[in-house]
Amino acid sequence: MNSTIPKDLFYDMFIKNFISVVLGLIISYINGTFVLVFFKNTIFCSDPRYILYIHLVINDIIMLSISVFLQVAAYVFRNVNVSVCSLVLLFAVIVTKNNPLNLACMAIERYISICKPLHHPQICTVRRTYILIWFIWTLSAVPAFSDIFITLSTQPASFFSTVFLCHGLFIYNTWQHTVKDTVSNVVYLSFVWVTLIVTYFKVLSAANAASADRVSARKARNTILLHGGQLLLCMMSYVTALVDSALVDLFPQSRSTILFILYLLSNVLPRLLSPLIYGLRDKQFSKRIKVYFYCKQVSTQIIPVK
Repeated sequence: MNSTIPKDLFYDMFIKNFISVVLGLIISYINGTFVLVFFKNTIFCSDPRYILYIHLVINDIIMLSISVFLQVAAYVFRNVNVSVCSLVLLFAVIVTKNNPLNLACMAIERYISICKPLHHPQICTVRRTYILIWFIWTLSAVPAFSDIFITLSTQPASFFSTVFLCHGLFIYNTWQHTVKDTVSNVVYLSFVWVTLIVTYFKVLSAANAASADRVSARKARNTILLHGGQLLLCMMSYVTALVDSALVDLFPQSRSTILFILYLLSNVLPRLLSPLIYGLRDKQFSKRIKVYFYCKQVSTQIIPVK
């Protein structure tokens, strides 16, 4: 332990990092189990719905890993080389933008499945689904690379050799970055919200008109509502700064604790919702998850016979 760090501060840092790492490992293990079940069952690999779902889960694993790394690095390493930090922030921005776009694509797939069932096999093919995923990554990469291009045009080359606290507010702090963030967030989130609202009411209309398949339409409608709930959780990162400033004004002596709690609520715990909301609600996935854990538990109890 560094002798220059006060004892209370060191324990506070250790406990927060320990909680973040443990929660990150637990959530990544749960998400990883769903990924394993997906790749072990061919029934999922040939269904566009499950492909989009597992892409969301994998994206959550990447988001969580980067988020925990940045949180621990802020306490342990303090200052990081700007070039290394820029690379980490590049992936962080991309996977952050991926989430709402993937939710919009999942809502569109449900809309086609319910409202255009005869055309669904032709429109939602496996090949087109993977092309759509690449398109999601391309769209998400545009604002991420824009940050680097703006920095290259506004900062000298020596800036990438300096060290800073690895956070976007310290690396990308020009007015051009602020304008870019505002425009991209408004455009991306507006598209996702409009998509969710339109598909929800289309599915609702189909559920009221059809009498034969009301159950499927109701499930699709509830799924889109859950997409909206998860999108609200994704948007928590945009209002964290406002909530932080309001709470710190009320409780200035607890600023560090407030920041840490908001970090868990906006970056760590939402990553657990994808498998729990969608995976456990789906009969195919939940059945295989139970079999996986049951077989794993039984196999650990078998004693080999000589």
